[in-house]
Amino acid sequence: MKRSTNPLSLPRLIGMVHLAPLPGSPRFDGERKALRERALRDAELYQRCGFDAILVENYGDLPFHKESVPPYTVAEMSALCCALRHAVDLPLGVQVLRNDAAAALSVAAASGASFVRVNVHCGSMHTDQGLIEGRAHETLRLRRALDAEHIAIFADVFVKHATPPPGVRFEHALRDTVERGLADAVIVSGSGTGEEVDGDRLRLAAEHCPRPVYVGSGARISQLAELLRYAHGVIVGTAVKQAGRTSAPVDEQRCRDFATAFREV
Repeated sequence: MKRSTNPLSLPRLIGMVHLAPLPGSPRFDGERKALRERALRDAELYQRCGFDAILVENYGDLPFHKESVPPYTVAEMSALCCALRHAVDLPLGVQVLRNDAAAALSVAAASGASFVRVNVHCGSMHTDQGLIEGRAHETLRLRRALDAEHIAIFADVFVKHATPPPGVRFEHALRDTVERGLADAVIVSGSGTGEEVDGDRLRLAAEHCPRPVYVGSGARISQLAELLRYAHGVIVGTAVKQAGRTSAPVDEQRCRDFATAFREV
């Protein structure tokens, strides 16, 4: 199946399923069943409240591997994503932190997911894992090899929790990500998880990017009207969690209020 470049075919309101620490990570508590039940509950709430898609990531696996995660992480995420695909009818996205696009694509292909998120698809960024370099050439060829060209690549530009190299301008990185990295959509975020998006960068992306642009952090109900002047959609997590804590479960009322506000805008 060929992927569609029509923005109308891509989800607009995407809810984050932040996985608790997986087996093998330093903070795993030994409770696989609880981990799975928490992920299923969050996904079902997003569907019930009217979200368009969910994005699953190994949020609890701090400290993150710089690039390739171990096979056991790929296995656990594949099993969880398959369970989520059977539990809800929403399109599924996969992100493997910190920047394992090959693992994300592999999990997505195995579980029937629709898209992946890649933090550094082109160029390079200075992060707490060190210098991370994009591997667009490998990612696109792997997608072809997996017969998975229906899986869209959502690529961050100047990703959060990272600093670009000196002299690199946002609009140049944006152009490279789309024209040379062949990303299907781009993501603009703030400086960290839950932090407000950089308004200037969002406007630049809307002006110069021929692909759909997503807000990747810090979206709040009070800002939706302004954000959606420039963005095709938003990826939201912290704002719909209990007490506004990223690591907490999804709060049904917050989730429902956010989805309602999004539809009204």
